[in-house]
Amino acid sequence: MRYISAQDQRDVMDMKEVVKVTGQALQAYSEGKTEMPLRYTLPFNDDNRYLVMPAICDELQATGVKIVSFVPGNPQRGKQTIEGSVMLTDHETGETLAVLDGAFLTKIRTGAISGVATQYMAREDADTLCVIGTGEQAEGLIEAVLAVRDIKRIQFFNRTHEKAVRFAEEMKARFDHLDTEVFEDVNDAMKGADVVVTATNSPKPVFEGKLDAGVHLNAVGSFKPDMQELPSDVLAHANKVAVESKNAALEETGDFIEAMKAGKFDEADLYGELGRIVSGELTARDNDDEVTVFKSVGLAIVDIVVAQYFYEKLAEEK
Repeated sequence: MRYISAQDQRDVMDMKEVVKVTGQALQAYSEGKTEMPLRYTLPFNDDNRYLVMPAICDELQATGVKIVSFVPGNPQRGKQTIEGSVMLTDHETGETLAVLDGAFLTKIRTGAISGVATQYMAREDADTLCVIGTGEQAEGLIEAVLAVRDIKRIQFFNRTHEKAVRFAEEMKARFDHLDTEVFEDVNDAMKGADVVVTATNSPKPVFEGKLDAGVHLNAVGSFKPDMQELPSDVLAHANKVAVESKNAALEETGDFIEAMKAGKFDEADLYGELGRIVSGELTARDNDDEVTVFKSVGLAIVDIVVAQYFYEKLAEEK
């Protein structure tokens, strides 16, 4: 058994490859080829959460479990909000193959899932990205969107403006071809964007109104019933709303729960699962004017498949 650190993962990662294997995992899930219960959540110490997520896929020879702690007060301690690990198991023998740093893997798989959604659902000519929320997940989301679209400009907004400025400078240094701008008003940051990503821990909507024609939005921040990133009107007026898992999304995220309470969204309004779009069973986009939304809550089989990707990449380099 080996331990695979964040640096180990970073050293071998190719985001285009991660997006590809993530798409395979999403398709396998939607085709009923995975065994994966709804994640088990244990609250502890007030607002903290301990999440346990096992998953198996015979077709992809993937077996493992992800264990994560979510501690919203950690940034004040100089620590990460999300800590945890992924245990990868040999699908044939049941032996533990590796334990991987879960914080980095979560950031990468979160980005890769939205990368798949962007690859299929965003306009082909999309070149301007708006990022709302510049926390731990934002870098992976940006890298994944850049892997599937020729993004030339990123517009940033964060509740703490100075944090957005620092993050934008980091992204500019890493991706020097990008034009970047930080906004003090979230609605200004969204103007002219072709792809919007929301990645916050907000309990209430982070912007107002509807999306412009042709925009694709990836929402990844709201993962509890009492958290709502998106205005209900966004779901009500979108042409297509997709998710990884229909059951998990409707039960776990306040974006849907609150919109349904308000009578602005119904289960029947959900277009379908992203895996069915990947397989070609569902059409991702019918024209360039459609507004498309992808709501992500995470899917354990993606974590396991991405963990398997890192394990195999490192084995190749030996």
